[in-house]
Amino acid sequence: QVQLVESGGGLVQPGGSLRLSCAASGSIFSISAMAWYRQAPGKERELAASITSGGKSDYADSVKGRFTISRDGAKNTVYLQMDSLKPEDTAAYYCSVRAWVPGSSVYRDVWGQGTLVTVSS
Repeated sequence: QVQLVESGGGLVQPGGSLRLSCAASGSIFSISAMAWYRQAPGKERELAASITSGGKSDYADSVKGRFTISRDGAKNTVYLQMDSLKPEDTAAYYCSVRAWVPGSSVYRDVWGQGTLVTVSS
């Protein structure tokens, strides 16, 4: 059983910063990729940022230049540094890890519980 624990969300003013963390625990053979998704009120879920085990990162155009995704392989943890936050960044942010776990012969996606980010004056 793999569990993802997210933290770092909260209320911040426009132009401020937050750093989200997501730690994977449990029996994991390997991780191929980690990502942050977000879902704003009334909108579809979108991929905000992702990073592969090799360190290649990708970003949605809406966050490019403002968000930075990083990882700590030894801790099975992924981070999302969010700078210059805008009201439109307000959303529930979900961590996702593509992991090879016991009982499976393929990589499977594991999801965190979500953490709320509110950008408002």
